[in-house]
Amino acid sequence: MGILACFGVLTPFPFYYYLWNHPQTWVDLCGKGRDPCKIMAMVSHFFKLLQFLSLFSVSTFSWPPPLYFWPLFLLGQFLNFRVYQLLGESGTYYGVRFGKNIPWVTEFPFGTIKDPQYVGSIMSLLACLAWVPYLYIFLWVLGYLFMIHVESKEDPASRAKPLS
Repeated sequence: MGILACFGVLTPFPFYYYLWNHPQTWVDLCGKGRDPCKIMAMVSHFFKLLQFLSLFSVSTFSWPPPLYFWPLFLLGQFLNFRVYQLLGESGTYYGVRFGKNIPWVTEFPFGTIKDPQYVGSIMSLLACLAWVPYLYIFLWVLGYLFMIHVESKEDPASRAKPLS
């Protein structure tokens, strides 16, 4: 089960990498009249389910959780919720790459924490170290760090044509 769990944890990252680097291809594939952000969100939710099932397959649960669990997990989820609340689906799921006009956000956590959604996700994963073997958390975090690097090198000229 270990190699399959590793594969499951890493599965979304090639998809995200491809969409980030080839946004026009994704917009064209989605077709006219279909929102590429919404479709990306649906595919991403499937991948997230696959990741959670992969972690669950190698986890051992005990109660109560360690003391560090609650602050890490709750703060991590708060950051994720706040990012989604401020950016919405289109801002969260590469809307600017797909040619959408997404307003620049400076409210907390933006301007305070660099890459707050990734930071929140990493915090939530680290909270689960008592139950999930280190390797699987490490691979997932490595995937996030890879995407932080990829997304920091955005070339605006490579964005998709604006959606009409």
